[in-house]
Amino acid sequence: MIRNQQSGLWEPFDVTLVSGQTVGIVGFGDIGRAVATRVRAVGLQVLALRRHVPGKTEPDPLVDQLYSANQRNEMIPCCDYVVVAVPLTDETRGLIGPAEFAAMKETAVLINLGRGPVIHEGALIKALSEHRIRGAALDVFDEEPLPSGHPFYRMENLLLCPHCADHTPDWLDDAMRFFLLQFARFRRGEPLLNIVNKTLGY
Repeated sequence: MIRNQQSGLWEPFDVTLVSGQTVGIVGFGDIGRAVATRVRAVGLQVLALRRHVPGKTEPDPLVDQLYSANQRNEMIPCCDYVVVAVPLTDETRGLIGPAEFAAMKETAVLINLGRGPVIHEGALIKALSEHRIRGAALDVFDEEPLPSGHPFYRMENLLLCPHCADHTPDWLDDAMRFFLLQFARFRRGEPLLNIVNKTLGY
């Protein structure tokens, strides 16, 4: 649309409805759940992959089906959108690689909100170059800033965001408010929020 506008070109096109399509969320923590809440509201079916799937529990109203980490290539072929929201650990480095891109629909779109190295960059470049998948949207990369001349800059089927998708007008104020709240809890000897488990790496 932007290219056509700049060229003065009037070229109608069909629009794909997201309602009724399927999103697979790789990493169903706080960010994954926030994604599920939003996409559920516009009518997408939600599949989710977690490191540990709990035993028989009450069904999660946000998820149509839950998968364990070793079932990702069962989930991925069902997805029109694959949203990656896992932290970077030894276990997740290169988690989405050649096998996962081979399993995706040709019409699938990959979205990475987590960390760049979770996606095998070479495999993604190949999948996009060969139109093995429809496209990708990335906010994180192996190397940041992305080096000059990187293939991603030239790809028309890639939406590139320079690691600022969370830079809302009040993000620094929110961070400071959270710090002050956390410091107050620390001074009172209360349990802290958002604890990092250094054994797990997140």
